[in-house]
Amino acid sequence: MAVLNKIRQRSVFLIVIIALALFSFVLADLIRNGGAISQKAENTIATINGKDIDRTDFARKVEAASRNFGGSGSSIQAVNYVWNQEIRQAVFEEQFEELGIQVGEEQVNQLLEESLANNPTFQNEAGVFDKAKMQEYVANIKATSPQAYQQWLDYEASISKGAIEETYLNMIKAGVGSTLKEGELSYKMENDNIDVKYVQLPFSSIKDEEISVTDAEIKSYIDKHPDQYQAEASRSIRYVSFNEKASEEDENQIKEEVAALLNDRVEFNQATKTTDSVPGFRNVENAEDFVNQNSAIKFDNSFKFKKDLPSIAADTLYNLPIGETFGPYKDGEYIKISRVVAQKQMPDSVKANHILISWEGLRTAGELKRTKEEAKTLADSVANVIKSDKSKFSALAAELSSDNSNKDKGGDLGYFVPGAMVPAFNDFSFENQIGDIGVVETQFGYHVIHIEDQKNQQKAIKIATVARKIEPSEKTINAIFTETTKFQIAAKDKDFEAVAKENELTVRPVNKIKELDENIPGLGARRTVVQWAFNEESKVGDIKRFEVPEGYAVVQLTAKADKGMMSVEDASAAVKSILIKEKKAEMLENKISESSLDEIAKNQGQTVKVASALNMKTPTISGAGTEPKVIGAAFAMETGNVSDPIVGNNGVYVVEVTKKTPASGLDTYKSYAAQASKSQAGAVNSKVFEALKEAADIEDKRAKFY
Repeated sequence: MAVLNKIRQRSVFLIVIIALALFSFVLADLIRNGGAISQKAENTIATINGKDIDRTDFARKVEAASRNFGGSGSSIQAVNYVWNQEIRQAVFEEQFEELGIQVGEEQVNQLLEESLANNPTFQNEAGVFDKAKMQEYVANIKATSPQAYQQWLDYEASISKGAIEETYLNMIKAGVGSTLKEGELSYKMENDNIDVKYVQLPFSSIKDEEISVTDAEIKSYIDKHPDQYQAEASRSIRYVSFNEKASEEDENQIKEEVAALLNDRVEFNQATKTTDSVPGFRNVENAEDFVNQNSAIKFDNSFKFKKDLPSIAADTLYNLPIGETFGPYKDGEYIKISRVVAQKQMPDSVKANHILISWEGLRTAGELKRTKEEAKTLADSVANVIKSDKSKFSALAAELSSDNSNKDKGGDLGYFVPGAMVPAFNDFSFENQIGDIGVVETQFGYHVIHIEDQKNQQKAIKIATVARKIEPSEKTINAIFTETTKFQIAAKDKDFEAVAKENELTVRPVNKIKELDENIPGLGARRTVVQWAFNEESKVGDIKRFEVPEGYAVVQLTAKADKGMMSVEDASAAVKSILIKEKKAEMLENKISESSLDEIAKNQGQTVKVASALNMKTPTISGAGTEPKVIGAAFAMETGNVSDPIVGNNGVYVVEVTKKTPASGLDTYKSYAAQASKSQAGAVNSKVFEALKEAADIEDKRAKFY
């Protein structure tokens, strides 16, 4: 009781202590997880002009983009696609809000009608867009498919955004144009001509090796042109590959296993408690079942010409009698045994026409309401008509065929080789004779086929092949893992390059990897390697092993470069060539002291050349190249005058204008002004977006999540 009394007396004190303990627990958790601000940051993939892009919403759009790409795009390509869409939306929406540009519901509905006008789903019996059908469709997917409804809402939103964007860009285009004076200038640049004599001292007359460029000069040039030499953050790595490749021992073992399949074997039958004889590949009656049970590649039922057989075994297989076997033999990544199961004479190509009779439910049917039974009756009827009069084929194809790709060509499919058509169509075409007409069913409908021609009858064989892929054994895989681990440990304590050399391994350097790069040369798409290289905890010199489809890659981080001004080393290749050209120009200018072209040419080992009908629109000098600065300077000169040295793209020039031919002029320059206006308006779409993007404040955090 005494203890309880003491607790009651200190109840307020205890409550305070417990509250402080709970507060410290919550505070510790907040600190550990970065707090509420950090939680918000974790859900933000980017901030564009102060607007946060939600990570979850972004991920949903990436998933949708990936579906649209199908198998043709990687995840990073989908991410970059959505990223560009988000930037475009953010920078344009800011402009729309500032200018108050909006589109009404009626305008959106009108745009929807225009975009869906040719979609049969939204057309009535007359083939005209029906708004009621669209509303019915939307109501249906809203009730039955949340995903499809969300896609519809996204489509509506894109139509609306597109309309607003078009309005905005049209406003800008309306303010872009050229005056008549600018049209006149354009005309003169194209039609005013001059003739010149000139001497060129080409830059190539001085070898690059004769010019010295220091790192200090490169640094000075970079400092003077900072905007041109900005670099993204980058990482450099080097790696060694360890491929899980089958050894010679593995390959021989697989050969033995495949060879054993040729012969009969004795097995104990657990059910009957007797010993059974199981036929091998040589003697088995059903070769197709044997292949499908024992091969990595399923049975191929088609006939093959000699050119279609594995090149390494073609001669032998083509000449084997029916029932004979060949192998084991190596064909690419497989060890194979083959058996000839049939042979026949057949053409190597067939020319055929067809009429496709479809029925409701097939994707080839369109708006047809015909049943399958009605389609079969019609196909048989058409075939009977054509058998009686083949001249009617073209007209019937044009009238009845559901194959729009050739119905207006009389159903002509041209020549095709075995296997080019679906099986039933293929079999009819190659197993029947020229002139034969028949009906076959495929997944597209009923085909009325007329065989028009067959070429090059020759022997074809059908072979049954058991194939086993050449793969490393568990023993080999374990040995490669051990080798990889030993190298990884040794490389941490010694020089990476030296350890690789000791083990006769090739080191592959990969420089200047960007934060959102995906592909590593030699390794393919390896985002995990890029993410590790950019991880804040990864330090230069760190080594990590990565699993790759071929085995393992042991990677070392060799360099880190932050975003900002390029280093002298990185900018050297670009800047050095500029400085060499500048120094050559100065040297060549200093060589010229004479006042006439003939003297300059004589003293510099050059010739005086002539160029006629030069204009400023296409500033090219025949024999010298594109030289706008030289031609522009010449147009500013008086006839008969000799210029000072002019530094051009390809050398230093001294020019004398021998003749000026001004254009005769036009009554009006409207056409030239209109052409210039059209050209400027055409560039608005891309230039406006690039300008808004460049001016935007963008914080990109994609690399944290992808």
